[in-house]
Amino acid sequence: MYDEFKFTNKIYNYFIHPQWDSIGSPTLYAKLIYVTYEQNTAIIELIGEWNDLINNDIMWLKNELLNPLLSNGVRRFILMCDNVLNFHGEDDCYYEEWWDDIKEDDGWIAVINTREHVEDEMKRAGIHFYLHFGDKFADMEWQGTTPIPLIQSMDALVRGQIKKLDY
Repeated sequence: MYDEFKFTNKIYNYFIHPQWDSIGSPTLYAKLIYVTYEQNTAIIELIGEWNDLINNDIMWLKNELLNPLLSNGVRRFILMCDNVLNFHGEDDCYYEEWWDDIKEDDGWIAVINTREHVEDEMKRAGIHFYLHFGDKFADMEWQGTTPIPLIQSMDALVRGQIKKLDY
C-alpha cells in the first residue's frame, strides 16, 4: 500500500513519488506499467541512475522484477527510460542471461527514449547486443498511447517491419 503523502525514497537527494517501486537499488526505481500474459509482454518505466558498476542495478532489476515476469512467461519487454539520468555499465553477464532467457521464445527487449549520453554509455558497455535501443527507439511519445497498440507497434519496430513509430 502506498502512502501518497509520505515521500521517503530519493534520487540525487531529491524525493521521488511514493508510487515508484524499490527494486533494491539506492539509485534506480521502477514502475510496472502493464503486463499482458496473453502477449507475453511487460512495459516497465525506470527512473534514476542505472549504475551496474557500483550498485549492480541490472542484478537487482533482473532478480526482483524481471525473473518473476520471466517465470510467468513474459518474453518481450519495453523499458521506458525517459527518466534514466545516467548509465554506468560494468559487464554484460546479466544482460546476456536475460537475452538467453527470452531468445528461444521469439522475445526481445526494447529500451525507448534513452538520453543520448545514456545510450552512448550503454553502447560502450556492449549491451546493444542484447537490447534494442538507438535512433529508431528515441523520442517516442508513449504517454498518450494505450498498451496494446504500443506493444504491437514496438514488435513491428523490433522486427524491422517499420522504421520508426509515428505517434
